[in-house]
Amino acid sequence: MFYSKERTFFRWFITFSSVVIIGLFLWNISIFFEKIKEEERNKMEILGSAYSEISKSDNDDNINDVIVEILSSNSTTPMIVFGVNDESYSSRNIPEENLDSLDEKLSLIENFKTQYEPIEVYDGDTLVSIVYYGYSDLLIRLKYFPIIIILIILLFLGVIYYFFSTSKSHEQSQLWAGMAKETAHQIGTPLSSLVGWTEILRSENVNPSYLIEIEKDVSRLETITERFSKIGSLPKLEATNIIKATQDAYDYLKARSSRLINFEIHLPSNEIIVDLNEELYSWTIENLVKNAIDALKGKGDIKIEMLEESKWVHILITDNGKGIPKSQFKKIFSPGVTSKKRGWGLGLSLAKRIIETYHEGKIKVLKSEINQGTTFEIKLQKKISAIKPRG
Repeated sequence: MFYSKERTFFRWFITFSSVVIIGLFLWNISIFFEKIKEEERNKMEILGSAYSEISKSDNDDNINDVIVEILSSNSTTPMIVFGVNDESYSSRNIPEENLDSLDEKLSLIENFKTQYEPIEVYDGDTLVSIVYYGYSDLLIRLKYFPIIIILIILLFLGVIYYFFSTSKSHEQSQLWAGMAKETAHQIGTPLSSLVGWTEILRSENVNPSYLIEIEKDVSRLETITERFSKIGSLPKLEATNIIKATQDAYDYLKARSSRLINFEIHLPSNEIIVDLNEELYSWTIENLVKNAIDALKGKGDIKIEMLEESKWVHILITDNGKGIPKSQFKKIFSPGVTSKKRGWGLGLSLAKRIIETYHEGKIKVLKSEINQGTTFEIKLQKKISAIKPRG
């Protein structure tokens, strides 16, 4: 639980920091963009003044040479000059193929109007020409620069998140595997001793009913040890009739559960063969049923049913307990996440590992409603060639 909270805090911290950094970057780019835009505007106003001087000059060659030099200095800003008297159009820094027709010129002028206010050139009180101009190539590139940077930042954050999540997942996997191996090892020593003591008690003519109960507990401990040892290493899968494996797990759980729990099971009549580790599969069913019993608070209905498709088999475990919020559907499979005060939050995490990592299947909360119940689904691939009718 604490690990989950720390991870959630870290994710939110990274997200918030990224938003702040991107916001500051865009803010600075915006300021930079506006400054360049203002400089472009000032430059065009100077050019507009040059046009105005040309219209006023009386063929003073020196003045005209200076003005022409000023006009020629504009090698970046696209512009169209509309002569009011003769309704002519002249342009600079615009490819000729973009000005083949009057419609293209007018369309470009409308586009320029959305970028800058046109500059009107007067000779006294008479409007001589209008200068339309737009963003230079530099401004256009700068306009899309923030989008490119954001995409790069998002890609970078995605790579970091993927690396962090996969490395953390691998670390968790190694941790659980190590814990499982150590648990199996620690149980193994006293278990061997118990087996020996059982034989000694049998030779001492102890009441057989006592020995039977002790042997049941020893068998249970052996099953637990076997499960943990297989979690800590790659388990062996064998072609198994999953219907029988499910029925066995159901019978075991029903016999050891409260009579206040109403069990129900619906299985197909034919055999369905799956590559399965029966010990781990029964552990998964046990974890899901125990989870359902906890949701029922000791009283209610649990139903196990199996649905068959051409390539897949679906095992559904349904209870009519307290339900799970939709926001928790995926989180409950994370290690350490539990709603129980004394729970470790490992049962569903181990179930997910068993089904998805070892059996290459799927496990999920199929549906759930608060105070109505929950349905978990296990999905495993069938061995098609091995399906045969039950004799």
